[in-house]
Amino acid sequence: MTQVGVVLLASNDPVTIQQFSHALEELCIPPDVCREVPAAVGLLKRRKFDAVIVDLKLGEQAGLILDEARLSPANQKAVMFAVSGSDAEGTALRKKTAFVFERPLTAKSIGSTLRPAYGLILRERRRYFRCALSISVVILRRSKPEVCCNSVNVSEGGMSLRTTVPLNTGEKVRVQFTLPGHEVPFLADSMICWSKMSHIGLRFVSLSQEHKSELQGWLSGKLEEMLPEIVAGKFRRSEDSSRADLGTESRVKT
Repeated sequence: MTQVGVVLLASNDPVTIQQFSHALEELCIPPDVCREVPAAVGLLKRRKFDAVIVDLKLGEQAGLILDEARLSPANQKAVMFAVSGSDAEGTALRKKTAFVFERPLTAKSIGSTLRPAYGLILRERRRYFRCALSISVVILRRSKPEVCCNSVNVSEGGMSLRTTVPLNTGEKVRVQFTLPGHEVPFLADSMICWSKMSHIGLRFVSLSQEHKSELQGWLSGKLEEMLPEIVAGKFRRSEDSSRADLGTESRVKT
């Protein structure tokens, strides 16, 4: 099954775990379950999640999970949820989350809270989505010969490349490439983030807004192709909503 996103579910209640696992798997977001606070905190230190669901029945220590997510560079933009049994339960902790699931939980109540958050989860997933891609890429270096190589994958933030020419980590370069189905080449100021054997990874430092939007749209299409049709429909609606929100924001600014 293709995963739409990666969700951390922190709860020690078997019924809650079963309810959320079923609801999330229907959306192609099977959760990673942690029944203890230290285990959840440890996972947040090591892995990237698109959303974090914390059961406030875990007690005051549940706040440690929320704090770790907010402090983690990889997870600070993850969509945060709390599972609560009453308005009084963990009031301070509820304020640290964007959405709250209220007990008693039902499939309908879980779905009604997940629906408005679904687009946010997909948007976060797309930011880190790496699409396998083999195209020709030209690396332009100041006062040095250009390097012709092939891509391995591409994301919103950068590319992985295969090259026989040694390149140094931290080196600033400019890359030129043309996405399949596009005629105009992309040109991006970039930085080499890592180099290993015949592979390098680079981060886009500067990409025009037009090319950034085109890359996001292309990646969204590729991600949608991987999804079951029922989930792809939700994905398309969330993308349309995101574009509408951006359009509204642009009009307000002008």
